[in-house]
Formats: sequence, C-alpha cells, structure tokens
Amino acid sequence: MNISGLRVTLLFSVSIGFMFLAVFPGSGRCAGLTPLELAQKLQARYEETKTMTADFKQLTSVPMSTRKRLGAGKLVISKPGRIRWDYQTPDKQVLISDGKKVSMYLANSAQLVVQPVSQYINSDVTYAFFVGTGNIVRDFSVLPPERQGDANLKAIKLVPKTAHPQVDYLHLWIDENFMVRRLEIVDHFGSISDLSFSNIRRNESVSPEVFVFTPPLGTEIIEQ
Repeated sequence: MNISGLRVTLLFSVSIGFMFLAVFPGSGRCAGLTPLELAQKLQARYEETKTMTADFKQLTSVPMSTRKRLGAGKLVISKPGRIRWDYQTPDKQVLISDGKKVSMYLANSAQLVVQPVSQYINSDVTYAFFVGTGNIVRDFSVLPPERQGDANLKAIKLVPKTAHPQVDYLHLWIDENFMVRRLEIVDHFGSISDLSFSNIRRNESVSPEVFVFTPPLGTEIIEQ
C-alpha cells in the first residue's frame, strides 16, 4: 500500500481540521458574519499562528456500518511546513513532516513509510492549511453549513474548488477567537472523520527536535 492509501487509513479510519458555530450566545465577534467573512477571519488567524499544539479526538464512521472507530492524540505545528500527529489510541501511530518529507510510523505493523511532501499533499486536503501554504478562500468554495451541531461555535462548509480524490467536503466549527475547534471530513463514499481539538496553545516555542522521529529497531522503512 502506498503512503496515500496509508494516509487515508490513518486520517479517515483512525485519523484528519477546523470547525466553529452559528450564533455565539452573548458574543458579537462571530454573530452576523457571513460564511465567507468567517472563512476570511479564520484564514487571518491562522496566518498569525506560527506554532500550535493541541489535543485531538477523532471519531470515524462508515456508511452501512454501525461500528465507529475512535482515536486520540496530540497535534504539533510549526510553520513553515512542519507538522506532527501522534495517535496514542487505539494504536500508536505517528505522522510527521519536517517540511521536505512526510514519515508515517505504524506501530502495529512495525513500518515507517516515507514520502516527499510534494507527493503527500495530494492525499491530504488540510495539510497546506495547517502548515501555512494553503488559503481557505482560494482553495475552497465557502458555503453555509448543512447543520450547526455545536451551540457555542459557528459552522461553515468547505468544498474543494479542485476535485479531490478522497474528500467531498468539510465542515468546520470555529470559536469566538477564530480558531478551529472541530473538523468534519466527508469522503466521496459518505465516510466521516470527525476531529475535535482542545487545549489549543499558539505561538509558543516548539523545539525542532519534535519533528525528528527515530523508529524502533527492527522497523521496516519503506521509501516512496
């Protein structure tokens, strides 16, 4: 399996966003903003964000199946180009980019798959936004949400302007500080990866060593 397929497994089965609400009770920062205005505010906030850490939880559901898969871990971002997803449950998995290559470690198969970033970005619709090279308004059509979901967040729907092989559309839920608190990714088969973010910290020092990963002895390394 190539890294694109593994990426889908990781971020859509065990895995990848950002989401915020419709009306903030008692808050005027987001109330009354159109979806496009909200997307512009979100883009501006992430352009100001040089580093970010957060805890995440993920729930993945598949059509025609009652089984839902749960995952949780930690996200670290340092612009430009560096990102790390550590899945602590249900299985240890690490997805890490140093801006030049992307490495994916799967503990249960003792494999490390390595691929150039230039190839990897075609399989991850959110990578460019996270690491600072993407633009929501440029890359997506911004629409009203199909549902609100979270009472203290404002939601928007994003549809890739260029057809994406795995992603049909996304819902984002955004808080009053214009940070993504929840991200829902829907693929072309109706599978949903729902990620929520907590303990968000931005613009704090992050060591470059965070983006260096040495797999355990005996790990099979697969270069793509």
